[in-house]
Amino acid sequence: MENPLITIIIPIYNREQTLERCLCSVLRQTYTHLEIIAVDDGSTDHSRVILDKYQKKDSRLRVVRKENSGVSESRNLGLQLARGEYIQFVDADDWITRDATEILLKAMQTGSEMVITDYYRVIGRKIWIKGHIPESSLMSRAEFARYMMKSPANFYYGVTWNKFYRMDIIRDNALFFSRELDWCEDFKFNLEYLKYVSNIRVETRPIYYYVKTKGSLVDSKIDLRETIRTKRILFGYYKELYQALDMYEENKLKIQSFYLEFARDKIKSPVLPEPPLISKGEKIPKKKASPPRLHSGKKTKSDTP
Repeated sequence: MENPLITIIIPIYNREQTLERCLCSVLRQTYTHLEIIAVDDGSTDHSRVILDKYQKKDSRLRVVRKENSGVSESRNLGLQLARGEYIQFVDADDWITRDATEILLKAMQTGSEMVITDYYRVIGRKIWIKGHIPESSLMSRAEFARYMMKSPANFYYGVTWNKFYRMDIIRDNALFFSRELDWCEDFKFNLEYLKYVSNIRVETRPIYYYVKTKGSLVDSKIDLRETIRTKRILFGYYKELYQALDMYEENKLKIQSFYLEFARDKIKSPVLPEPPLISKGEKIPKKKASPPRLHSGKKTKSDTP
């Protein structure tokens, strides 16, 4: 199909300060045949008002509301409702370049079944380019797995927002985000998805702005017992991938070092002071200043182990 429908899923929980910036970046994509599913996970701030405003402006945006139950349930609901041939995920804290979806689609159409890209890490007004695989290429699952073996806890491999997926693979294999994990559910999803692909397209051009947000899981102190439990669950899927590739016995020690890895981003290029956070000529609303509020419930931001 020359002009396939692409579904972009945005899970949202109390993100009134960043939501407009995110929505504008998605709605202004150069590739326009989009279905945008914004899943409001029981927000109690002004996120609801913002969503209603943008839904009235653009019929491609579909707002779905549910009681607060966490990011996995939000993404799963988005997948259940998706009609697109391809799936892209964006978090409400973040934003994407204007040509992000177009780049992902072109990369997927080179014969790949998953696309992975470098990304920008934003902290205040500073930015880093992050990645792990040095060159753009179409590679086999085994080649990709060898790179992942070197740094399995790198966000690059674990998160969903720097990747592009085929909906038929997700649907045919009943893939979903785990309800038993409060973090790293995205890495588990990726490990399962990789079982059903033969080729991965690597794009070193960054297209996603990931914002370090206070209160996200990466900033929180996670209970040691929960960390061990999560790593044990994840390792089962991680090990299974390498066994399927007949790579486990040969690389057992490297693969088992997964237990010692902690969440981190590999810096691919030096920090750039005061960078332009949007493309030239693109006008995206700045983060709104508003008084702090106290909310309960699970957060939508998730990071890899």
